[in-house]
Amino acid sequence: MTALAIPLPLLSSKATTVCWGNLNKVEWSHGFSFTCYGIHFGVRVSDPALLPMLHKRLPADATASDAEVVDRYFSVILGGSEGNSRVRRYNVVYVDHVRFARSHDLDDILDSFETAVRLSTAELARNRVFIHAGAVGWNGKAIVLPGKSFVGKTNLVMELVKAGATYYSDEFAVLDSVGRVHPYLKPLSLRENGSGRQRNIPVEEIGGRPGRKPLPVGLVVMSAYKPSARWRPLTLSPGNGALALLSNTVSARRTPERVLATLERMVSMAPVIEGKRGEATVAASAAPPRWKNPPPRCASSASIR
Repeated sequence: MTALAIPLPLLSSKATTVCWGNLNKVEWSHGFSFTCYGIHFGVRVSDPALLPMLHKRLPADATASDAEVVDRYFSVILGGSEGNSRVRRYNVVYVDHVRFARSHDLDDILDSFETAVRLSTAELARNRVFIHAGAVGWNGKAIVLPGKSFVGKTNLVMELVKAGATYYSDEFAVLDSVGRVHPYLKPLSLRENGSGRQRNIPVEEIGGRPGRKPLPVGLVVMSAYKPSARWRPLTLSPGNGALALLSNTVSARRTPERVLATLERMVSMAPVIEGKRGEATVAASAAPPRWKNPPPRCASSASIR
């Protein structure tokens, strides 16, 4: 995508605040707008040197837009030192009027911008429901692996892909109104030991294949890594399964009725199982045959995380 010439687009009146007016006083030099999942976004920068770096961090589904009014704005300020000054200014990312991140490390800010765009897309998408989850395809159906950060989603997705599953996502399971999972293709993001910084690996690098078409859900697996845990999942009732999924759904507060309707369709098609697991390689080697036939025990609501 190429940057659009200023004047910059306006922020929707629904998102405009007094604080947004204060942020407008910064001297913004350049910007651009883009569309993703039907949402119009604006980006503006204090220094045009940021533009190519930000373009590289946009989602694969982003397309250039000439919208005059956008639903959400990302404002990025380039920090650093001026001349011989010893004072170092922060690099800063704002989402609308709210400061989302600041750091002296420019890579941290670029990572934060990428995260802000993805979360905003997941929150605002009108025709899709985004669940924090990994997702793979197996025998024409999707296996959805919900969970927040640091529960081991990416490792489990990677091992399932190595075992022959088709890659759909390691961050969001993207559902349409009838409960099918669509590809959300991005590199696998593995956290490096010690630093916690993410390293991106194309799925083809591990011999995997990206999914291309929406799949009905065949199984939902609520799991988290626990050292030496034995994989013995419980089967949740449809109601408890929907509640467990709700806690991982980004737009649950914004559009609760639409989200609940989608999740109900999802659990009506597929069982939801829950349990601690050990190493991802061991769990993946037992799946999907054992995952398709979990022990016929029903979890109580108290066991839902």
